[in-house]
Amino acid sequence: MNLNKRLKETDTLLAKRRILKIFILLKQNLSLSLRFSVYLTYLCLITNHLNKTMKKLLLLSVSMMLLVTGCKFYQTRVMEYKLSQFIKEREKVFVPLTIESNKLWYTAAVSGKEEDYKKSADISVQITKIFTNKEEFEKLKSFKESVELKDPILLRQVELMYLNYLGNQTDTTKLEESIRMQSVIENKFSAFRVTIGSEKLSDNKVDSILRNSTNAKELENVWKSSKLIGAEVAADLVILVKKRNEIAKSLGYSNFQEMKLKLGEQDPKEIESVFDELDKLTKDAYIKLKGEIDIYLSKRFSIPVDKLMPWHYQNRFFQEAPAIYSVDLDKYYKNINILGVAKKYYKGIGLDVDDILARSDLYEKTGKNQHAFCSDIDHSGDVRVLLNLRNDSYWMNTILHELGHGAYAKYNNPQLPFLLRDAAHAFTTEAIANMFGRFNSNPFWIRDNLGISSEEAQKIAADCQNTARLDQLVFSRWSQVMFRFEKSMYENPDQDLSKLWWDLVEKYQMMKRPEGRNQPDWASKIHVATVPCYYHNYLLGQMLASQLYYTIGEKILGSQTPENESFTGKPEAGKFLIDKVFKPGALFSWNEMIEKATGEKLTAKYYARQYVK
Repeated sequence: MNLNKRLKETDTLLAKRRILKIFILLKQNLSLSLRFSVYLTYLCLITNHLNKTMKKLLLLSVSMMLLVTGCKFYQTRVMEYKLSQFIKEREKVFVPLTIESNKLWYTAAVSGKEEDYKKSADISVQITKIFTNKEEFEKLKSFKESVELKDPILLRQVELMYLNYLGNQTDTTKLEESIRMQSVIENKFSAFRVTIGSEKLSDNKVDSILRNSTNAKELENVWKSSKLIGAEVAADLVILVKKRNEIAKSLGYSNFQEMKLKLGEQDPKEIESVFDELDKLTKDAYIKLKGEIDIYLSKRFSIPVDKLMPWHYQNRFFQEAPAIYSVDLDKYYKNINILGVAKKYYKGIGLDVDDILARSDLYEKTGKNQHAFCSDIDHSGDVRVLLNLRNDSYWMNTILHELGHGAYAKYNNPQLPFLLRDAAHAFTTEAIANMFGRFNSNPFWIRDNLGISSEEAQKIAADCQNTARLDQLVFSRWSQVMFRFEKSMYENPDQDLSKLWWDLVEKYQMMKRPEGRNQPDWASKIHVATVPCYYHNYLLGQMLASQLYYTIGEKILGSQTPENESFTGKPEAGKFLIDKVFKPGALFSWNEMIEKATGEKLTAKYYARQYVK
């Protein structure tokens, strides 16, 4: 073989290799048809079946297609770069303000001071004004509508930012007024104490009296006194409801409730359909159990069933079930350190929460918010809970619940952008909190964490299961009241809201209204003022809690009796939650995340399996 021929073959081989490398580099960014064209060209170039003219024509046609594709690829990269810079510039402003706002709100909840609530409201106004910028909103719209964006992380960020801006494209004065009005009402709730004679009662004390007293006069007095906050805030709350509606209508929504759900990526009709389904699913079982409750309370107070009043049901709103079964869960928590139990339990499943508790406010104090919540301050590890701990079953549930929120927030993916280091939806973090909170009445969890014997656990198992079932059904019916009340209130805030409230209570909870009572009892529920149109998420969270519970029990732990699982000392349960629920953050829509984690979209069947039998 002469030298020229060998050089020619070598050049041909090198050319073939270069073409192959080009194909490999291009194939990730080409459509299937273009990949086929490039591959066909490559085959033609390495064979001698086409003459030079045909090869040139084929090369020219493919080159044109690659040029067009290359232009599109370039345009995509330019558009994605512009969007990433847009997001970064906005984050420089709203992230520090968001962190400061979260800190101030937490401080106000602990102190109860009016000046602290004012500071919190002031910075909330500043944040809201960022999202009122109409020029920036138009840019977001163009990004959102662009067909050139391909990066899923950027696409998800622009979806969430768009919703944030959309809800604030209205009169800034109205937005500021609504924020300040809500802050004033929240401050009134924080400062309010039930007063009996000269004694001011904490919420813990009120709850204890309603649960344990058999003195009908005392119960009536305390229950009615707990409703006085309603009269104090009702007029302002109606004004706030109308202001929220004005804002919603200016944005093209029929009312605030519709806006709130849609901006939260929920279809109001679908949510109503879910509640209709749950109404049918729970109604018959609830009627039967409500009959058992009434018989028990009738005997407890030595009065006919038809004389039972709301104060006899051991709770201000009958949102928790009365203790009608023989098991006394409080006795298991009376002499233990529930804080220590919670720490040890979470650490045992691979979710260390010690740092969360170290920076949290855990016990009662004057002026402090009397409820409980979790706050993700900076989406980077500063997570805190607020509690008012006592040694009883209620607060064991509450600390497990709030630390569920805390673990969700703490174990996010630090590699995700700020906007995506959050829960997939508000109700998905409620699901985690609910799943853990339920363990306070699980006999196997009590055995594994408090050291009672297996015999004792078996002895109380039936009553514990009945208690849990009753709790869920009572809460489900109460959630119907809240969801339907707020829906109707925002549709027509000028109607008789007290009548609406008690009509719904009688229909869904089957609890009789006190004769002649015409007080704004609806306004005494703090969520109506401070967490509007949110309550449905608690019930959706209960549904998802059951779905996750069975997924972990059956698929992760391989249990044949998942109902007996407490996850105690099983870090694989925590690992599943971190990998499949916590770390994805808000990268996926809520139903997409649920399907990826459990293999199914959100369904009520596991909730029914666990509690409706």
